[in-house]
Parts: sequence; structure tokens; C-alpha cells
Amino acid sequence: MTTTASQPTTEVELAIGGMTCASCAARIEKKLNRMDGVTATVNYATEKAKVSYGGEVSVQDLITTVEATGYTAQEPAPPVREAPESRDEDDGLRPLRQRLVTAVTLAVPVIAMAMIPALQFEYWQWLSLTLAAPVVTYAAWPFHRAAFTNLRHGAATMDTLISVGTSAAFLWSLWALFLGTAGEPGMTHPFELTISRSDGAGNIYLEAAAGVTAFILAGRYFEARSKRKAGAALKALLELGAKDVTVLRANGTEQTVSVAELKVGDRFLVRPGEKIATDGTVVEGSSAVDASMLTGESMPVEVAQGDPVTGATINAGGRLVVEATRVGADTQLARMAKLVEDAQNGKAAAQRLADRISAVFVPIVIALALGTLGFWLGNGAGMAAAFTAAVAVLIIACPCALGLATPTALMVGTGRGAQLGILIKGPEVLESTRKVDTIVLDKTGTVTTGRMTLLAVHTTDNADEAEVLRLAGALEHASEHPVARAVADGAVEKLGSLPTPEDFANVPGLGVQGIVEGHAVLVGRERLLEEWAMELPEPLRRAKSEAEASGRTAIAVAWDGEARAVLEVADAVKETSPEAIRRLRALGLTPILLTGDNRAVAEAVAREVGIAPEDVIAEVLPQDKADVVKRLQGEGRSVAMVGDGVNDAAALARADLGLAMGTGTDAAIEAGDLTLVRGDLRAAADAIRLSRRTLGTIRSNLFWAFAYNVAALPLAAAGLLNPMIAGAAMAFSSVFVVGNSLRLRSFRAAD
Repeated sequence: MTTTASQPTTEVELAIGGMTCASCAARIEKKLNRMDGVTATVNYATEKAKVSYGGEVSVQDLITTVEATGYTAQEPAPPVREAPESRDEDDGLRPLRQRLVTAVTLAVPVIAMAMIPALQFEYWQWLSLTLAAPVVTYAAWPFHRAAFTNLRHGAATMDTLISVGTSAAFLWSLWALFLGTAGEPGMTHPFELTISRSDGAGNIYLEAAAGVTAFILAGRYFEARSKRKAGAALKALLELGAKDVTVLRANGTEQTVSVAELKVGDRFLVRPGEKIATDGTVVEGSSAVDASMLTGESMPVEVAQGDPVTGATINAGGRLVVEATRVGADTQLARMAKLVEDAQNGKAAAQRLADRISAVFVPIVIALALGTLGFWLGNGAGMAAAFTAAVAVLIIACPCALGLATPTALMVGTGRGAQLGILIKGPEVLESTRKVDTIVLDKTGTVTTGRMTLLAVHTTDNADEAEVLRLAGALEHASEHPVARAVADGAVEKLGSLPTPEDFANVPGLGVQGIVEGHAVLVGRERLLEEWAMELPEPLRRAKSEAEASGRTAIAVAWDGEARAVLEVADAVKETSPEAIRRLRALGLTPILLTGDNRAVAEAVAREVGIAPEDVIAEVLPQDKADVVKRLQGEGRSVAMVGDGVNDAAALARADLGLAMGTGTDAAIEAGDLTLVRGDLRAAADAIRLSRRTLGTIRSNLFWAFAYNVAALPLAAAGLLNPMIAGAAMAFSSVFVVGNSLRLRSFRAAD
């Protein structure tokens, strides 16, 4: 039930503890939404609940409801810019890792003794019990606790099956050792594949109990490691801003303080190369500001007195004095961090395949075990025989291979992906790759190189390219402007060394001028030449117009009183991008180009890589990129997003599948589901192909992991299952799962 229009609503985010699977999140969500005036979304991946509430409901009521459901809840602490140095990031994983180490260390000899007859010395069964007991009690405790919680709420998950299966195997082994014949000296497991009825008094299943616990703990540990990165995008965003700032006091002195101490109205100094501390307005000076990391615009922004600037962007030119207009949570950077957080919380909870199958499989197995017990008791077979058959049903259903199904496929798939420059964050990512039909591509740094590059040189008849580059490059080499660096780098690449200017001056907003090898050289906008009474001849004017029509920046070069050349500078398209677009289309995806640049630039890039003009979305503000993704999703599309900048982080988190370029910012990488280490857009197509193949392998693993056990269930129910058949079924299903997963090693990137 939601609040009415007359009731004001409040939003709160709760940190949820104790969830072990997606069904836990669904249960909490259902309980919260039953409260009057409450709308809640619970995300298992981030372990958070986003709740809107009103009326008489309080935050404490919400927490109480969650706790009554069997979990913990609290309001999360506000994010901090820097985590204390003494804090161990791995603290939350330590208990799980300790349980895993204990389980593996003790389970290996138990499994070896059960499977290798030569190791079954006179009292081997008692050593197996000694080693298996800590595994089934201490190491498997999280499964037992979760199963009890689920039982209280009438639910069954993977935890229930693990707990019931391992407990049944262990308790039956205790009965056979202490009250049956399994504890007698010299007892060995019969290793014949024969079908016969027995009372089970001489059979122990300690290797099944210990092995399953160790396998599944390993899967949980690696899953937990990837889940801990869910909040890293927010941390990366918060750390992107400046830490300290030089504030100008009323008495004219300069004082360095923490950015947290800045107040609206404070004036602060930004030197060349420094980050702008917070959002504000320029009150003194002029410069070029590199905002590409935050806005995605490849061209630096020229600012002067009265122009707004954004925190975390970089002053690439002269000295600026800025008056703070927004600080703290009101800044654009902080609002983008909030967008990322909202997008993460808004994602549909990824349902783990094993849990979905277990939700049906567990009740069926338990019902079958009870039915088996009742059938044999009703037919006068006796308590021992009836109970043996019932427990055999539980043991053979115990998912030994299921513990390997997802982690082995994921391990092989991610390992092969890493070799190809693709990092997959977790199993829940893979389902998204199967469904996506639209892929949104950020332009700057994804389709293009993300840096200004000298692309063409147009000269008059009385100048050659080498001379133009030598004189213009020498002068631009002394400038810090990104466009100037592109010209200088292009000149160095073609000529090698450059002369040193004898005189140099920066003309704010227009370009540079100076003396090189005795020539008076001007490099910059056409207006700079006009101030010196020089005009571009018609061929250069035409070249300038064509360059600007293509979204490129045109730079005029003159010396000794005459215009000599026009240079074209732009963010160049990566050589591999057109091929990448073809591969994405071959996978059934529709590519869409998304950028903050103007439409002329965007359409020029789209033409070069093969994207239709109607699939270009240009002039999009950074905070609106996530809204574009949301709008496409609202049209019924399943959207993948490829990006590399801070401005892409919220959109990457909002998308059904986020692919972050590893050459980009930490915020983008942490917000993405897949990371493309190579920085090559072709890796996006390979990533989707590999993810789909890995998902298919996991699905087939899950099917066969159950199929081998299910096939033996009728034998178990008939009381005809001996330890060798049970062990063979489990072992063969595990070997099949591992072998099936290893086939992923043959995956190849497309030629």
C-alpha cells in the first residue's frame, strides 16, 4: 500500500545484514511493502533497502519490521571522503575465509580416505569423524543458521538444501558409527557397483558432508569478495575531488584548508594544473578548464570572469580566483555520487539460478524423503530400513556438484576473460548479457581516443607542412592548453625535435604568440590574426569552414605578417571502433552514440564508425545520461552501456549491463558490471559473447548437477542405494561440471 497524495513521504536507506540469497531480499521487501504508507526496494547485491514512508511510520518501525523478519537493519553511516588508514578493507571477509580454510584443510583427507581404499586403515572411520565434525558444525554454521531462519518463514533456499543434506549425512554417520556396525575395527566401504538393499548400519557419508560444505563455502567466499565492491563507485567519486584548497582571506592572505571547511561565498585560488575545489564562479583570471573526466566533452572549456566552473575539473591554463557557490552535498560531483547510488539501488535484484532451482527442488526432496519413510514404515520394513532409505534420498540429493556449478564456470570464464582484457564482476552479471538488445556508447574515450589529436595540416603555396609544424609546434609546446599540446605532440611525432621560442606570450581566449627562429609567429583563433590585420586566404578559409562543419577545431597559423596554414585538431576515432560497431550489430545489438558534445561533432563521429544519425543522442548533460538509459528502458529495451568517465558512472549503474573501459576513471570502472581492460571497443563484443557462453555453461552445469542426483533418487527411495553408487553419482557429476567448465578455455576473441 502506498501513501496518498496528501501524505508527505520521506526516503531513507537502510543497511541490511544477514541476507544469504536473493530470496532473502524478496522476503524483506515483501514485509516492508505490507506496512501502511511504505514503498521499499531491497537490493541483495548492495545489501541496502531504499524505503519511502509516510504517515505514522518511523525509521525505527522499519528497522523493527526487518528484524522481526530475521535480519538486521540500520541507517548507514554517511560516506566519508577518505577511509581511515587503519581500517582493514578485508575485515568483513575474515570470518568467511577462516571457515573456508578450516573446511578445505579438514575435508581433503576425509574425502581421500573415503574414495581411496588403500587409505582405509583399521580405524580410519573415527579419524574421518574427528576431522569432519568441525567442518559440519563450525564451517557450515552460516548454512544452518540461514536454513533455520528460512524455516521460521516457511521458505526453502540453497542454504536449506545444504543444511539438510549435510546434517542428514553427518547424523546418519554418527548413528552408524556409534549404534551400527560402521565403527567396528577394519570397516571398509564396499566398492562394488551393485544394487542391493541394506539397513545402512555399516555406511558412513562423512565425505559428502565435509566435501559439500567446503565446495559451497568456496563459492560463497568468492561471491562475497565481488559483492564488497558494490560501494566502490561512490568512494571513487568522493575521492575524485580536491582534498585541500587555498582560500583568499579578507586581509589578502592565502590559507590552505581542507575542502570540507569551504563555505559558500569563500574565494579560493586555483593554480595551473590544480583541481577546482568546488562549484563556483570565476571572479579573476581566465583559463582553459579540462572537464572531460566529469562532463565527457573532449574540448577544454574557456572560462573568464563571470563564468561558472565545476568542482573536480582541472585548470589547464592560467591562474583563477573562484568564488564558491555550492559546497558539500550540493555540488555537481556529490549529486552525481547520489545518482550512482540511486541507480545501484534501483537495479532489479539478481536472482541466483541455484536459489531459484532450490526453491522448487528442496521441498520436493524433503517431501520425497518423508514419503519414502512413510511408505517403508507402512509396508513393515522396520524403522532402520525405512530411515536408511529416507536419509539416502536426502544424501543423494545433496548438491555436491551444485557447489561447483557456478564457481568453476565463473572461474574459468573470468580467467579466460582476463587473458582477453575482460573482467566479469560476478555471476549475477551474466544473465543481463543474454537479454540486452541495445548498447549505448559514450563517445569520448570509448569510441574516440579521449584526447585532442592533430589530424590535418592545410598550407598556402608559400609554406610547407614541415615548416608550419616546426614553428607552430615550438610555440604551442610552451603552452599548457590541451589543444596546444595536441599540436605540439603532432609536430614532435612527425619532426622529432622542435626549436625553443625566443619569446612567448599567451593571449587569453585567443591563442599564443612569440618569436621562433627569428619569425614572429601567431597560433590560435582567426580573431587573433585579425587583431594583427591579417586575413585567411580563401583556400584556408574554406578548409577552416569544412573542419568546423565536421566538428573539428580549426587553428590558424601565421608568421611574418602573413597567414600560412590551418591546423585541424579533434578527438580522433579509435581505429578499431568501426569494426567494433559491426561486431555489436552481429550480436543483435543496436548501437546508440551518447555524448555531451555538440551534435555536429557527434554526427561526424557516428558517420565514421557506422552509426545512423537517428541513433545519436548529443548535448546531454552529465547528470542526464542515466535518464537517457532509463528512457530507453522505458521503451521496452534491455540496455547495455559502455563508458569510461565519471559522467558515465550513474548511467553504467542504471543500465541492465554496464561495461566500463579500464582506461577510464575508477568511478566508471567500479560502477560497471564488466570491465574492458584493453580500452578497445571490440572487447565489448567479446565480453558479451564470453558472458553469454559462460552463462550457458553455468546453466548446463546446474542441469547436470541435479540430473545425476535426481536419476539416483528412485534407487534411494527403493532402499537400493549403496555408498559406492551414491559416491559415484556425486563424483561423476562433479567431474562433468568441472570438465564442462574447462571448455570455456577454448573461447577466442573474434578475428
